[in-house]
Amino acid sequence: MTSVQDSSATDSAATLRAAMVDELRTTGDAIKTGQVAAAVGRVPRHLFAPDEPLEAVYAANKALVIKRDGNGAALSSLSAAHIQAVMLEQAELEPGMRVLEVGSGGYNAALIQEMVGDGGSVTSVDIDQEIVSRARACLDAAGYRNVEVVAADAEAGVPEKAPYDRIIVTAGAWDIPPAWQEQLTNGGRLVVPLRLRGLTRSIAFDRVDEDGDVGLVSRSYRLCGFVPMQGIGTFRERLVPITDEVVLRVDDPSQEFDVEGLRDALATPRLERWSGAAFDLPDELEFFLVTNLAQVAHLHVDETQVQNGRFAPSAARGVPTLVSGGSFAYRTKRPNEKTGGFESGVVAHGPDADRVAEHYVELLRRWASDHRRSGAAHIRYVPKAAGTPAPSVGLVPKRHGAVAVRWP
Repeated sequence: MTSVQDSSATDSAATLRAAMVDELRTTGDAIKTGQVAAAVGRVPRHLFAPDEPLEAVYAANKALVIKRDGNGAALSSLSAAHIQAVMLEQAELEPGMRVLEVGSGGYNAALIQEMVGDGGSVTSVDIDQEIVSRARACLDAAGYRNVEVVAADAEAGVPEKAPYDRIIVTAGAWDIPPAWQEQLTNGGRLVVPLRLRGLTRSIAFDRVDEDGDVGLVSRSYRLCGFVPMQGIGTFRERLVPITDEVVLRVDDPSQEFDVEGLRDALATPRLERWSGAAFDLPDELEFFLVTNLAQVAHLHVDETQVQNGRFAPSAARGVPTLVSGGSFAYRTKRPNEKTGGFESGVVAHGPDADRVAEHYVELLRRWASDHRRSGAAHIRYVPKAAGTPAPSVGLVPKRHGAVAVRWP
């Protein structure tokens, strides 16, 4: 096992690290196994963020920005220990495995090295040479000199070290490059924060080869958020302004909107429809909604629009919205003791408000009756064949393939 040079860590750091492990084991369902607990307990996280206060470094749910661009946007970060532990549990690493990490920071690579041991190998790749050099220095300071850190665009993977038993991606990806699938062993696993219609989930995919057709099938998925991928794999969401205070955030490049019609819809009366169904598990509900609406965007409004009563509070936070021509509908909630606390409902505007509201309400009812639990969806990534599928219910086209989401 790698020898960790932890002589510079204070007693306070060791105490905080032990407390962080305990928190990750007992709350939030992050650490489930002894292997992950042991790795997080051994690696001196503070050596990978030497300029940060120890309390911030060992806060279980705090991400630390390492580098920003000229506008202040994060380019690289030390992810929160909570999501790192979640993804390591998803990966199910074993001694002797060969692992590729996409996105370098050093700390996560050290955790992986602890879990695969001296008989395994860890390669970490990042597009930013400054981040690569920093990761190398931190790994050396912590005693993890066997981890290899490579400067390259991760779209191509690192073919000279392939094949890999596991590929763990620590940057937000809009698509899955062919190289990641090709460089996995058959039965290998890819853990990737994948963006689907504006939502990001850390999905553990197993590579399957069925009759010569290679694909990826999900084993689990968890809520997450990451700094977006740079390089060839970069993909930015679009903002479609309806007014200065009302904007649609759109993740599908092929979607077009009747902006003038939607602007007119804002002046129509507000229509409310209530489902009679409980509102809970909002993260899972939103994932269900975006994968069951063919024309979906995320509605964002200025807080003043909520304060003056024109929009429900959910619209200020961003909410999945069904758009149909010059009409739209979005989710809301209200107190209702009969449904266990809150009841889900819909607000709609436009000439076709009644129809779009009813369609949305039926989805809320179907979620509550058939799928009201975490981890219900089955997700499959299919590499692109001839032709490009159009967006549809349960099918999300990407550059290199399509993501099919099924709710059994």
